[in-house]
Amino acid sequence: QVQLVESGGGLVQAGGSLRLSCAASGRTLSSYAMGWFRQAAGKEREFVAAIRWSDPRTYYPNSVKGRFTISKDNAKNTVFLQMNSVKPEDTAVYYCAADYSTSTVVRGHPNYWGQGTQVTVSS
Repeated sequence: QVQLVESGGGLVQAGGSLRLSCAASGRTLSSYAMGWFRQAAGKEREFVAAIRWSDPRTYYPNSVKGRFTISKDNAKNTVFLQMNSVKPEDTAVYYCAADYSTSTVVRGHPNYWGQGTQVTVSS
């Protein structure tokens, strides 16, 4: 079992920055891939970023590449999502997720989810 708790959401102006955190707990965390997803009102959930605890490689869709950065603090079991140059279309509930398989995370079907944190970007 993996437990995930997001924090750091809030209201930010367009062009600004925000950093989300995801505190993870559970056994064998080092075997997992971690991901961030978002879901805007009335839209489907969207993959945003992924990383493995045991690997420095990161994964992003084109919609956020160059603006968002996923990182991790292995000692604190925490994953971050640094959001820069935010746009009103980045407004959504952001979720942290985990799965053994990186490809499963990237495809949008991880096994474990956090409760989500709201990000609102004002124009």
